[in-house]
Amino acid sequence: MIKSTKNKTLLIADPHISWEMKLQQKGIHIPSQTSKILIKLTTLLNQYKPDTLVILGDVKYTVVGNKQGERQDIPDFFKKLQSQVGSIAIVRGNHDANLESLLPKDIILLPATGAVLGDVGVFHGHTWPAPVLLGCRTLVMGHLHPAVVFNDPTGYKMTRQVWIRAKLDSEVLAKTLLQKSQIKMEGSVKETLQNHFNSKLETKELYIMPSFNDFLGGKPLNQTQPHKDHTTETLIGPVIRSKAVDMDNSEIYLLDGNYLGTLAQLKKWEN
Repeated sequence: MIKSTKNKTLLIADPHISWEMKLQQKGIHIPSQTSKILIKLTTLLNQYKPDTLVILGDVKYTVVGNKQGERQDIPDFFKKLQSQVGSIAIVRGNHDANLESLLPKDIILLPATGAVLGDVGVFHGHTWPAPVLLGCRTLVMGHLHPAVVFNDPTGYKMTRQVWIRAKLDSEVLAKTLLQKSQIKMEGSVKETLQNHFNSKLETKELYIMPSFNDFLGGKPLNQTQPHKDHTTETLIGPVIRSKAVDMDNSEIYLLDGNYLGTLAQLKKWEN
């Protein structure tokens, strides 16, 4: 929840409506679970009464095109939400191609590079954020679906979704973003950012949100899976893979707020 003197904004990420199609492709047929996602979200809206709801990408499941289930579920989902909150905005994710054709009127569709909400910059995470977001003290993204896996002595595995709070070197990230924007340095990184985007260099930390869809599980951060070429699997998203984010010392929290330790500590315990 983002609070200011004027309004409150509720953030969620990665609902992946109509994810059931993935199971159907494997011959497993279950009814739509969209109503359960809607109930969970409306409960939060009634509890916290935000002025605005912002979804950080991947509203739907399919990457390209819209499947029949999405054409049925998504318009109804947002029509019902519009009666619960004054304003709804969506930061486009990598699964949101052609999403606009499914949305009711007055839903705001923001670019994947993100937007500024007061002193918070939000983006999906599959692509680089806009340089102007570095004027915000805090960045928030989705896309990663972070989770941790616990193993007991009998070999039983338990996966839990988590939040990530990581320190971010804004100057390192700003230099990369300016290069990606093909902007030449004019003095220091701070001066160049100010000259081209009228933005200061303020970002100190990054929050990575879990998927709002409880059925999806997540990506086990404390287990490294080898690739077919025998290299280790890397974290997804250019910002996460950049040298700007201190992932090893990032703080890991369960959804109820319990602190589990740093990512480096969790990896050590699992090895």
